[in-house]
Amino acid sequence: MSAVPLGDDLGIEAAADLKQNLAPHLAQPQPLLLDAGKVQRVHTASLQVLCTFVRDRQRAGHSTGFADISHAFRDAARLLGLTVQLGLPQSNDATNNNKEHKVENAA
Repeated sequence: MSAVPLGDDLGIEAAADLKQNLAPHLAQPQPLLLDAGKVQRVHTASLQVLCTFVRDRQRAGHSTGFADISHAFRDAARLLGLTVQLGLPQSNDATNNNKEHKVENAA
């Protein structure tokens, strides 16, 4: 199973590159894992790219999941109501509620 690292910065300026980096994996029939474990900065535009990618792979019958998920990534997806669309597992982890993460344009 392939794992695609998402890096540490999914800011708005990274959205176009993210789309380009994911494109070769769109038609890959094997299950694919996205590694969001190092993501520290998240912008709505990048999450939209990821939602579209996951949706399009799902429509094609291809499985997409996450190998690792940083708290910043999980928080951004939760704030935007995108955990289900991204297929993120529900988390009951309340240990880092006081940790600050940079989430841009979360509204």
